[in-house]
Amino acid sequence: MRYDLVIFDNDGVLVDSEPISNGILAAYLTELGHPTSYEESIRDYMGSAMHRVHDLVHERTGRRLPDDFDDVFHGRVFAAFERELRPVAGAVQVLEKLTADGVPYCVASSGSHERIRVGHRATGLDRWFDEERVFSSQDVGRGKPAPDLFLHAAERMGVPPRRCVVVEDSPLGVQAANAAGMDVYGFTAMTPAARLTGATRLFSGLEDLPDLLV
Repeated sequence: MRYDLVIFDNDGVLVDSEPISNGILAAYLTELGHPTSYEESIRDYMGSAMHRVHDLVHERTGRRLPDDFDDVFHGRVFAAFERELRPVAGAVQVLEKLTADGVPYCVASSGSHERIRVGHRATGLDRWFDEERVFSSQDVGRGKPAPDLFLHAAERMGVPPRRCVVVEDSPLGVQAANAAGMDVYGFTAMTPAARLTGATRLFSGLEDLPDLLV
């Protein structure tokens, strides 16, 4: 194994949450008078922390989102997760392989700890992630594309950044990994390869990942 730590993004890489959450986000923004399509939500917000939604809406319209925006949005998303969320195809096999090979791994997500945990419970992935393997942008105060989250995860896991590889499916995540001085494998299942500029390498099936890490 060429790396000492595999850092997974969560949404879209481990759990198939991006279609659900971006559909809900686009509908809610539109409901509040900020017309947004699903495609625009994917383009502008995929892989980002919630503060980016607030910042972009304010920048574009001069208006602030309601104070309870995050609570209402997450309530709708979590309810949908319980009904619909599934693990990304190949996620369980990858985690089984890394565990069997003794390769350290963790998750570092722009989402809140609650969002990560709700998604993992709904999909059964919680068995693979104890508290010591879960990191959120909440822990550092700044989400991707800042490198803070990935650097925090590496420090807590005791691995130098140069010995880490990040598995990401968003342009913001690739930028964050690059800024952290880590290799990054771009997952193209949802994101066109052309948008993952800067990735160390690209792949389209999660089940292919273990062979690529050798």
